[in-house]
Amino acid sequence: MSAESLAQRKTEIRQAAHAARKAQDDKETVSQTITDQVMRLGEYQQAHCVMWYVDVRDEARTRHALPAALESGKRVVIPYCVEGELELFHLEAMEELEIGMYKILEPRSDLREVASKKVDVSELDLILVPGVAFDARGGRTGHGKGYYDKLLENAKPETPLVSLAFECQMFDEIPMQDHDIFMDKVVTESNVYDGIGRKAGN
Repeated sequence: MSAESLAQRKTEIRQAAHAARKAQDDKETVSQTITDQVMRLGEYQQAHCVMWYVDVRDEARTRHALPAALESGKRVVIPYCVEGELELFHLEAMEELEIGMYKILEPRSDLREVASKKVDVSELDLILVPGVAFDARGGRTGHGKGYYDKLLENAKPETPLVSLAFECQMFDEIPMQDHDIFMDKVVTESNVYDGIGRKAGN
């Protein structure tokens, strides 16, 4: 597949996934099922430092699960975007979040420069990765801006990558390029798909 046709196919998949995700019924309850499945994973239970993300728009909801994650004693980390790069923030209470640009819930601006709040990607034992569309191999496409790709390139090789998605975001095959990163697992309300992970690129 040429680079041009691959890009076109990804655009088509993104559009279909956005539409399916938007039409998903009862997102709150379905998302609860998804996050419950994630928190039951062995990879989650063994991890000390977990990067969650705060859902935006029609993504599978995560914010309802953050209080339980905080109470579990794990170190909870949240990403936020600064000039096209993802920075990592150690979240210790929901009150440390505020509505930022684009109505996205983000770490409070007054806390971002606090040294103890800054986290390096190498400290993460598990990374929960959002996305637009997925396949059963762990193939993923995001919004096309590459924020997470840059972050994941620097994660420890042994750190599992787990995506949360509605079942309607699953496709037969996501076209993947050499630089694209496969997930270790994709968790939906009805399945836990075992992906091929980063070993696919080795």
